[in-house]
Amino acid sequence: MRILVITDLYPIMEDEKYTPRTIEAFVKTWQKQGHEVRIIKPNFLLNSYIRKKPFYKDGIYGNVENINYITPFLGDIKKKIKTLFAPDVVIAHMPSGLIFANKLGVMYTAAVHSSDIEVLTNPIYKFYFKTELENAYKNAQKIACRSYVLREKFLSLYPQYKSKTFVAPSGIDESIIIERNWEEREKVRVLTCGQFVKRKNIDKVIKACEKYENIELTVVGSGKLEKKLKSISEKPIFTGQISRDEVLEKMRQSDIFILPSRNETFGMVYLEAMASGCITVCSKGEGVDGIIQDGVNGFLAEDVETVLNTILEHPNKTEILENTRKTVYNYTEELMAKNYLDSIME
Repeated sequence: MRILVITDLYPIMEDEKYTPRTIEAFVKTWQKQGHEVRIIKPNFLLNSYIRKKPFYKDGIYGNVENINYITPFLGDIKKKIKTLFAPDVVIAHMPSGLIFANKLGVMYTAAVHSSDIEVLTNPIYKFYFKTELENAYKNAQKIACRSYVLREKFLSLYPQYKSKTFVAPSGIDESIIIERNWEEREKVRVLTCGQFVKRKNIDKVIKACEKYENIELTVVGSGKLEKKLKSISEKPIFTGQISRDEVLEKMRQSDIFILPSRNETFGMVYLEAMASGCITVCSKGEGVDGIIQDGVNGFLAEDVETVLNTILEHPNKTEILENTRKTVYNYTEELMAKNYLDSIME
């Protein structure tokens, strides 16, 4: 099958540090499964500047064509496309990708990320992007919501599209899944990991763990709030920014992973923590809520201290970990990539 992915959320160079790799993971898995995949990366330059994305000149980089636009895709956008490709399936991600795909006049599947919900609900986007995005969803053949929570949020806004929506979660590399039982230690090892920005709520984890003498907290990441977070308590171990392999090793050494983040599209870090044998906690109504079932294979937090108490007092933590492992085997990269295409072709 020939697949065309249209999105600005895609790395061009291997050393791009802050470009999420979730869509790239789908592309690489589809390629392994025998599909031919090309990517068009349409960049509205002002948006790229605001988001501090790396800049690349127009051109084809491997299987990615980067196309820059000063105006937000006005006029005949086809004139600038150099990629010669007759796709069987077109998949668009992120607002710029959806608007671009809609203007091409082809059949396509439109994805729903947290950024799309922001455009559809924030008044700042009212005069152009909201209208264009609504038209893109109206004209889409299928709508792929990146999590169960996002499907609920999207359908609360546009219930008329229920019949053409499906959930397309990310998948985990099966090779990193390990089997672990709960180990009783003198100190319970808690890990949190993410960019040091407000919506990650890492400060809430630090404040909650500060109250427990039997908890050792490790904080992985960096960002503009680093000084503020370090001022909350002297107890946590701050590692700074470390590689993905090092993060996975920290997860395997930890007992509990907590990240009470808000406005998450999905959150691969939660699946990685589950695969690494951590009792995993995400915010209720965010990210992997729907994959994590509260008290069954992890926990959904509304208050960090409350959920810590629940975990520490739980009589059978090993059973939680067994359920966690069974869950992640149902969310491998191969299964989720196949699920995505099967749902489109249904």
